[in-house]
Amino acid sequence: MNELIKQKLAILPDNPGCYLMKDRQGTIIYVGKAKVLKNRVRSYFTGSHDGKTQRLVSEIEDFEYIVTSSDLEAFILELNLIKTHDPKYNIMLKDDKTYPYIKITNEKHPRLLIVRKVKKDNGKYFGPYPNSFAANETKKLLDRLYPLRKCTNIPNRVCLYYHLGQCLAPCVKEIEKDQYHDIIQDITSFLNGGYGAVKEELNKKMLDAAEKLDFERAKEYRDQITHIETVMERQKITLKDLTNRDVFGYAVDKGWMCIQVFFVRQGKLIERDVSLFPIYRDPEEEFLTFVGRFYEKAEHIKPKEIFIPTNIEDELLATVLELKVTAPQRGKKKELVDLASKNAQIAISEKFQLLERQEQRTIGACEDLGKAMNIATPLRIESFDNSHIFGADAVSAMVVFVDGKSSKKDYRKYKIQAAAKHDDYGAMREVIRRRYTRVLKDGLPLPDLIVIDGGKGQMAVAREILEDELGLDIPIAGLAKDDKHQTSQLLYGSPPEIIPLKRTSEAFYLLQRIQDEVHRFAITFHRQLHEKNAITSVLDEIEGIGPKRKQQLLKQFGSVKKIREATYEELLAANVPKNLANTIIIYFSKK
Repeated sequence: MNELIKQKLAILPDNPGCYLMKDRQGTIIYVGKAKVLKNRVRSYFTGSHDGKTQRLVSEIEDFEYIVTSSDLEAFILELNLIKTHDPKYNIMLKDDKTYPYIKITNEKHPRLLIVRKVKKDNGKYFGPYPNSFAANETKKLLDRLYPLRKCTNIPNRVCLYYHLGQCLAPCVKEIEKDQYHDIIQDITSFLNGGYGAVKEELNKKMLDAAEKLDFERAKEYRDQITHIETVMERQKITLKDLTNRDVFGYAVDKGWMCIQVFFVRQGKLIERDVSLFPIYRDPEEEFLTFVGRFYEKAEHIKPKEIFIPTNIEDELLATVLELKVTAPQRGKKKELVDLASKNAQIAISEKFQLLERQEQRTIGACEDLGKAMNIATPLRIESFDNSHIFGADAVSAMVVFVDGKSSKKDYRKYKIQAAAKHDDYGAMREVIRRRYTRVLKDGLPLPDLIVIDGGKGQMAVAREILEDELGLDIPIAGLAKDDKHQTSQLLYGSPPEIIPLKRTSEAFYLLQRIQDEVHRFAITFHRQLHEKNAITSVLDEIEGIGPKRKQQLLKQFGSVKKIREATYEELLAANVPKNLANTIIIYFSKK
């Protein structure tokens, strides 16, 4: 604990509020709320903690706090601060899972669609559905019952759907807005549990048709009733009422939390969402924050009500989420919450070994690497590699690893501009200078370690730019390869020395991943540039083709291959002058 933190801890107030933890670069890495700021913030720096919390604390170099007038204000402020700063140690909302929804479009002539993204476009969304099959079966049923248009673009004549009674034919008829409004209301009612009333109405129509001896019509009604029963009633009812709800349960083990959300629609459990993440404070508060942020994702449509465990402050959530929040005490509803929590406990038990292994391979590997090099844990590593063919099309690439995992959004490509051909050292000087001049200018985060794909010479020129020109003190390591082009040795120090690492260690595997990734990224960029330049050079050799004509030809034909295969007539059709068309034909025929 540094002196600044000690001084701030001594003057913390007793009020509720939010605290913002910062690392050595001033980046906000964690945001939390507290009923009593003094007690909560001090707790991070006193007593013993599990490994994950200790790792967070080890990165804290400063903190700020904001006093609020109530716990509710602190909760709202916390959610806003997390959304604004996206701290790396706070719960990350997953973006990798999408669910199918049924959408009624907000158009003059509405349509029913299956979508996986919920947008703020004034459309009406229903779901989520457990899978595409369930969503499509429900949509087929609605298409048969309600005559909304099916075509993407309105044609100029009626289609088969009109003759089947499944479309109002806005292509040839003027449809009143009120008529659409009534249909949309019926669909909304149907999807919100009102399909029982539709089934009863169809049953009356079926009996009436049968009495009139209109057996074909009666069969159509019977088929629709059967379809409703098959699609809408195949699942076991979990609750007697048909209210749409989300049911939350959680479990905690060894500093990790698993939260399971059951989506209950029309009284049926149709899908669940599973989130697993490390926590750094009381489980109840982490759970509260998770649920408070859950509906930030457009895909998570707010239901009429949510169920939560009994030990959570439901009034806070109800105020923030603006919906009904219930902590069931007994009966079927309590059983459903308990079931969600039981599933969370099973999930966290099953996945814990895998998570520990993953943690060991990533952050654990960073810690081992820092110990071996006798430097602070390198949580942000930037690595560079050059690529060229006999000096031509020289490029350099940088990859970034954060907490032992690649951060592709931070990757950068560089075309070598000033360095002479075959001058690998000059290329390294140029790229290091360009990268860290920009980092200083834009206030970007500095790395904890720079890894050069090369030996002592490459390390020396990088250190020359960083220390002598830019005044930066960042550890620089070199990676040497053996005769099989495999990662062989880690070099570090001044003068560089070999850092002994076991080839079976996680730190060594991390360096291998970094070296392979930066080499792959550099080679890929070099090939793209080389191919582009090769195409350009071919057309540049043809007399009469300048930059504008070259652009026009590539736009017209799409590739040099297509230009080479083009006939004299096709070139003329592309507005190429006769003389130039002849020149192009002769040039490629010689090739």
